[in-house]
Formats: sequence, C-alpha cells, structure tokens
Amino acid sequence: LTVDKIIDHAKNWHGGREVVTRSVEGPIVRTTYAEIHGRAKRVSTALKAWGVQPGDRVATLAWNTARHIEAWYGIMGIGAVCHTLNPRLFPEQLIYIINHAEDRIIFVDLTFVPLLEAILAHCPTVERVVVMTDEWTMPATKLPQAECYEHVLSESHEDCVWGDFDEQTACGLCYTSGTTGNPKGVLYSHRSNFLHTLMGLQSTVLGATPSEVILPVVPMFHANAWGIAFGGPGAGSKLVMPGAKMDGASIYELLEEEKVTFSAAVPTVWQGLLGHMKENGLKLSTVKRVLIGGSAVPESLIRTFHDDYGIDVIQGWGMTETSPIGTLSNLPPELLAKPYDEQMKWRIKQGTPPLGVELKLKNYGGQDMPHDGHTYGRLMVKGPTIAGKYFK
Repeated sequence: LTVDKIIDHAKNWHGGREVVTRSVEGPIVRTTYAEIHGRAKRVSTALKAWGVQPGDRVATLAWNTARHIEAWYGIMGIGAVCHTLNPRLFPEQLIYIINHAEDRIIFVDLTFVPLLEAILAHCPTVERVVVMTDEWTMPATKLPQAECYEHVLSESHEDCVWGDFDEQTACGLCYTSGTTGNPKGVLYSHRSNFLHTLMGLQSTVLGATPSEVILPVVPMFHANAWGIAFGGPGAGSKLVMPGAKMDGASIYELLEEEKVTFSAAVPTVWQGLLGHMKENGLKLSTVKRVLIGGSAVPESLIRTFHDDYGIDVIQGWGMTETSPIGTLSNLPPELLAKPYDEQMKWRIKQGTPPLGVELKLKNYGGQDMPHDGHTYGRLMVKGPTIAGKYFK
C-alpha cells in the first residue's frame, strides 16, 4: 500500500481526466492525470540525481496547484518524505520546523520566494531550492542553488521506478501548531495515507466518484488538503486547484466555470463566498455539497447554504494527528425525512467516525464517560491512520 499506486491508478484508468489550476502566475492551466503522472516521474528522477535518498525530507512551500501535486507524488514515489510547509506560520516557526525536519530541498511558489529569502540563511540543511515556475517568470533571486521548476523537468526523464520500498516507509510530514511549545511534526507512512484515502472514499465520508468535480480550497499544507490530494486521484475525480486566490470572487468563478460539485474549506472562505454572491445576486448551479472544518461551523452558515442555495453542508472534525479525518456529520437516513429544523440538532455537531477510527471519551481517572452530548472528558482516538507519536 504505497501512495504512488494512487497516481498510477489515476493515470491508468482516468488518465484523461482534467486537473485545472488557477496558476500562481495568473492564467488558468489545464492538464490531466496522465500528464501529472509523467511530470511527477521527472521530479523523482531529478531528486535522485541530486542524491535524495529514501527517508530524506523534501519540503514544499506552495499553494494548491497541479505543480504541487506533481512535486508531492514525485517526492513520495522514491521513498522521500514530502514536508508541506505552512506559509502562515511565523518566520521563526518556519525556521524551527525546517531545521527540525532537516529538509534538504525546498520547492517554493513565486509568492513565497521573498519569505524564503528572508529565512533561508538560518536553515543550514537546505541544499537546493526549486522555484515552481517557468523560465519566463523565473525571478532574480538571492536563494542559493535556485533552480527553475520547468527547466528541471525539461532536463529530466520519466524512467524512474516508484514504490521500491516497504509500505511502512514514511511519505509525508506535517507540523501542527495546535499544541504547547514549538510546532510538532506528524509523520505519515505510505500505508496510513493509503488507508486514509480508502477511508475518505467511503460513501459515509466523502464518497467521491469519477463524475465528481472537486475544488479543494483547504491547502495541501493543512493535513494533506484533508485527504483530497490523495482521494481525488484515487477516485478519478476532476480536480480544480485554486492557487493563491482565495477571495469570494475567485472561488465563485472556479465553482461556476468548472462545474464543481464538491468543495472543502474553512468557515471564513465560505463566508467570503456567500458575501460575494449576496452582493452580486449570484447563484451556484452545480455545487451539491461543501465540507467545512478547521473550526466550529455557525448554524447561520449551514442554513444559508441550504435555504438560499440548496447546498448540503458536511461538518468535519479532525487533527493533523488523525491524518486528518476524525468525524463527519453526514445525516443519518432516519433524519432525512425530518423537517430541517429537527435535522439541525445533528448538523451543528461534528458527526460520527468513519470505519477505521475508534473514539472513546474518558475522565481523568480513565473511566469511560457517556456520549450524551453534555458530558466532558478526554477524547481518545485510535486507528491505523492515527499518529502514535510525534516526529523526533
């Protein structure tokens, strides 16, 4: 169970399916899973030429784009660890996690070149930087050993073997700032990410299909875009990648122009979208479901989506440590025929765990507590996609 098989599957059986990106440079770019697969192989070949070994950490500092997906699978395919850096952290925190992870190479979007220039002198393990752009827009940069992504791929080839390692090999690294002290690293194995992908494709979770068109607004540096960076290719769904523009107008344009059926984001993104649509008298013609997580979802947000646009809201809970799916609020069938006001008692909760995740509520003495909607306790989470310890 290695994740290179996910993009292999997408290429073999859904190779012509589109992946659409609002590029960091501006234009809309269209590619396919077959093209992404080939370019990811070129990334792998380049990494091996630079001496990257299984277990080495290779970072990305990038938005959701097709190039990011290529780098993602190219890094993981040779047994290296893809460390997604969160650009919204303080510079001091970024320096800490780059050094703690001992990242050797960083793939960086144009947007974040100035940020990386400001901190890289404090990151001695970084040997090389790849700027994820073409030669026409490659900036003059102070970054040492800076390479142009498209030039690297043009000089590389696709003759690279993937998956030549054990499924317990590490493949992804995310740091969480949701604890005390410095951010802590959560290391995902190929097996855990593959199983998490299968979990996410359950009909009681996200249930994506080849006919789905998915817009993951949630960044890939937030717990693997909530699993969509694996689940989309795994299902053969069309992916629509928003790039750097998260404002209501930009998101609306992609939702409508690309006929998106499902999207995932935090509440603030959806509030911006709803504000834009209300101000301009707009509707959504194809979106059926939205997944909202990251913080508690206001009841008003759920009602607005349903009442004004006929869109079903799925609320999710999870953590970096849970890969991240922990629970989802898909409505039980016995509530479907109930009035919407009665359903709301369920919809405002975070829901139930999917197959593969076990939950218990215990008091500080270790005794089980009732799941009655009122009792507080310590949440215990167990499963093959749940972190057992932090990195290092």
